Amino acid sequence: YCGEKKASDITFDREIDLDGNVIMPSFKNAHTHSAMTFLRSYADDLPLDEWLHTAVFPMEAKLTGEDVYWLTKLAVMEYLTSGTSACFDMYMKLEDAAKAVTECGFRMVMSGAVNNFNDDALGDLEKYYNRFNNYNELVSYKLGFHAEYTTSINILEGISEIAHKYKAPVYAHNSETASEVKGCIDRYGKTPTELMESLGLFDFGGGGYHCVHMSQNDLDIFKQRGLYAVTNPASNCKLASGIAPLAKMSQMGIRLAIGTDGPASNNALDMFREMYLAYALQNISCCNAAAFSPYELLKMATSGGAMAMGLESCDDIAVGKSADLIVIDLKQPNMQPLNNIPKNIVYSGSKQNVVLTMVNGRILYENGIFNINADPQEIYSKSNEITERIKTS
Repeated sequence: YCGEKKASDITFDREIDLDGNVIMPSFKNAHTHSAMTFLRSYADDLPLDEWLHTAVFPMEAKLTGEDVYWLTKLAVMEYLTSGTSACFDMYMKLEDAAKAVTECGFRMVMSGAVNNFNDDALGDLEKYYNRFNNYNELVSYKLGFHAEYTTSINILEGISEIAHKYKAPVYAHNSETASEVKGCIDRYGKTPTELMESLGLFDFGGGGYHCVHMSQNDLDIFKQRGLYAVTNPASNCKLASGIAPLAKMSQMGIRLAIGTDGPASNNALDMFREMYLAYALQNISCCNAAAFSPYELLKMATSGGAMAMGLESCDDIAVGKSADLIVIDLKQPNMQPLNNIPKNIVYSGSKQNVVLTMVNGRILYENGIFNINADPQEIYSKSNEITERIKTS
């Protein structure tokens, strides 16, 4: 049934015989920096602090709005090939990013990236909150800031005031490295989570990206506030940041989601790799081959991400929900035999198995072909031109 009508009574644009393949909710990339595609395989082999200040920030300062437009489209293409229909994006030049995704038909939730380097950080945050929550059905905006270590206490207090004004959740990078946590304790006598809680930043929910070095009190705050911990295992491995305590979080009932982080710190935007790494790293850190469930990883990557991003209508395939879905090809060697399809997807699945990605009822990717109102070759060409210009300027 489709609403009150039988499917047989409705005229469809197209009928697709899946021939035994799996249709499932699409993946939701719950933390990323899309336009950082220009730094893929350029800013590498450094710890987080050095990576940010020597390889990333100086290059990002050269980006124009048009750069972000093209680089975001490149990211959209990569998202679609791995079955991702939405991303929780923290970046700059928001008008250009919003234009890029809406032209493609892709879904983006923007997270505020407030820090000390913006002269009118609080004014921009509120302006963007109102602008992009009334922009397009595919675009929305959540309050947020880059991290405690890049955001002064007076700005954090101002963000809290805005959150209380709109009764809105707040998101930020949180406890990604041990040095980040130590620095916050040295400055304020509190961990980043404790500091944010003390300032009222979590009074209306929200969450943290990474959440690797969490104290028991941090975890208790996440549980009590209903916050989302968004894990990014590939990035945490590449930057040697550590392993998030997902198994413990899960046992405590903390809400979980999963993301790739940006293409400069990963370097891929591949949710299959994230799921497998999250599973394997928990087994290693817990010395337990059954420390984490593949079924929970699928939930984190689909409905968990949707709920963390505020996309309540995109978490499932059901009557009245948005048609954000994917088709997984089971007729490939890595999916056979069909002993357990969910485990196949998490343990042996890959982007090669994604044959269709639909966003908001529109097929944007099918059998290697993109339907995003753009020429892929032009996107590749523009992205390389931008990268070369920035590298040599």
